[in-house]
Amino acid sequence: MTTLVSYFKSLPKCHVLDPSIKTEAYIPLDLSVDNDDLNTVDVSSSIALDQYISSYIKAKRAKVAYGGYLEKRNIYNRSAYFNAANPETERNIHLGLDLWIAAGTPIFAPLEAKIHSFKNNMNFGDYGPTIVLEHHIKDIRFYTLYGHLSLESLENIQIGQTLAKGQQIATLGDSTVNGDYAPHLHFQIIKDMQGHVGDYPGVCSSLDLEFYKKNCPDPNLLLKP
Repeated sequence: MTTLVSYFKSLPKCHVLDPSIKTEAYIPLDLSVDNDDLNTVDVSSSIALDQYISSYIKAKRAKVAYGGYLEKRNIYNRSAYFNAANPETERNIHLGLDLWIAAGTPIFAPLEAKIHSFKNNMNFGDYGPTIVLEHHIKDIRFYTLYGHLSLESLENIQIGQTLAKGQQIATLGDSTVNGDYAPHLHFQIIKDMQGHVGDYPGVCSSLDLEFYKKNCPDPNLLLKP
């Protein structure tokens, strides 16, 4: 049986943003606890973080900043949704790939799919509007999650609706609807949804990391930014 990782490696580059954006217009972004530049940024503020990321993209003459898979971050400390009394159970390790670009940016299906579920996850610091796609290719079934979308993205869609590769599925939301973040797409690959509907953990604790590393493979394998 073909493994999911080997299948991704066999594919050409897939796209969730406009494929006309050239590879050189993507620039990696470090939002980890090890980035000392963030010590002077109020990462609890979506406005301050947006200003930092926008300035970074402009300085690099890029269009999209990307990164974050398995990155340990401080930006979740502001929300009780992620915090815990025990530091070992605090959820601060990011399980998806973030693509930082302007609100309203169109989002596309990277592969043929059907809509598994969708939901507006409204906890502070959560995904906001979210769509989950189900992919079944050859003998492989997996899911992709799209978080921090616009409210309009959840209109006029149906569970089970089929989507062609490259079909627009959504647009990005702004901080008023996306969980109070600078505009970006949270893109995550999931092997087993574990019964979740319209949602799946996008951040985990160090105690749960080994499980989630296996259930949520590196999105860079598919998007190859």
